[in-house]
Amino acid sequence: MNEFYEAPFKAEHDHVFLGEGHDSNGRKTWAVIALCSAMMLAEIVGGHLFGSLALVADGMHMSTHAGAMLIAALAYTYARKHANDPRFVFGTGKLGDLAGFTSAIILAMIAMLIGYEAIDRLLSPLPIRFGEAIPIAVLGLLVNILSAWLLSGDDHHGHSHGHSHGSDQHGSHDHGEEVQYIETSAGALALSIFEDGVPPVFRIKAERGAAGLSAHDVTVTTVRPDGKRQVFAFAMVADFLQSTVEIPEPHSFEAMVTLADGEHTVSFAEHAHGADEHGVDTRDHNMRAAYIHVIADAAVSVLAIIGLLLAKTFGWLWMDPLAGIVGAMVIANWSYGLIRDTGANLMDISTDDAMAGKVKAAVDAAGDQLIDLHVWRLGPGHFGAVVSVVTEEALRGPDFYHRLLWRLNGLSHITVEVRTLRAA
Repeated sequence: MNEFYEAPFKAEHDHVFLGEGHDSNGRKTWAVIALCSAMMLAEIVGGHLFGSLALVADGMHMSTHAGAMLIAALAYTYARKHANDPRFVFGTGKLGDLAGFTSAIILAMIAMLIGYEAIDRLLSPLPIRFGEAIPIAVLGLLVNILSAWLLSGDDHHGHSHGHSHGSDQHGSHDHGEEVQYIETSAGALALSIFEDGVPPVFRIKAERGAAGLSAHDVTVTTVRPDGKRQVFAFAMVADFLQSTVEIPEPHSFEAMVTLADGEHTVSFAEHAHGADEHGVDTRDHNMRAAYIHVIADAAVSVLAIIGLLLAKTFGWLWMDPLAGIVGAMVIANWSYGLIRDTGANLMDISTDDAMAGKVKAAVDAAGDQLIDLHVWRLGPGHFGAVVSVVTEEALRGPDFYHRLLWRLNGLSHITVEVRTLRAA
């Protein structure tokens, strides 16, 4: 018997897969655009008034900087405006990746232009007007430092997951927990690593009618990749069990949970770079691209100042173009990394198996077989999954697996196919 189910069992359901701090990041980007535009106008007007070609040239350079920021800002605005547009089948969460990819291409072009100009100057040195060039480079650095400050900082106001995560279906858990769910003959149990302001410990809590937890009947044995094992005993605290000793770092291991009905195995993975406290990839590549633009410009300014000072002090005119070549190489490297990461998301390439591993562990813990799984990134902090399961339990339909998987933080859209094996 095959059952296919697309819509989740909850009434609330939309496709708003925007990242944490989306609106705040948009406002920051518009603020940087205003700063760069004001600087651009001041340099161009001042250059014409005072007859400084260098000032006009830097003003034109600032216009390209503002243009790159404009791509990021428009992406934030468009993504928010069309977040509920049904024409976007999986929402507008990937617009940030598209904007980041575009910005990365622009960065690569800037790196090539800087490199070409630097090599040309190295082969055909030109006289440098140090009195104008150095102050302009310093001013540009100050503007970039201010822009970086405006773009920096993390917002922690929660995700817009586009789904209701009510306590009636998900249980109640504190922040700082990575949760794995175990199906037992007596009901569901939630095993978590709790580390919110305290040394990391295991916690086990009964869910969906499970009762009769006893500290004497529960142990957890961790098995790390190197084969090292550690056994954890538990004590009753309020309405949950808590391990009596803390869990050593890193938190990447198999956990064998011994209960009255037998042994259950779940997996915990160490949080990846760019992940939140639940190990979910929340990186906003649109903001990352804007920030890299600013930092790249600041790096070029620093190198330019160093090159100009050495050229002025020792007469090494070749130091200025050499600094430009180094700057071009640094920008090209950052551009490559941004193209690689945003391109992977746009092409739905799975670069992190953490979420897929959690889905597999949840299905395995239920005693069923996962025969097909597709997990992809919908936006910062949001993943979609298509799951195909074979079970021998005739009463387990798609709703069972939706309830099971919906607890995984960051899994925002789930499609389930269930195949029930009939007895011969």
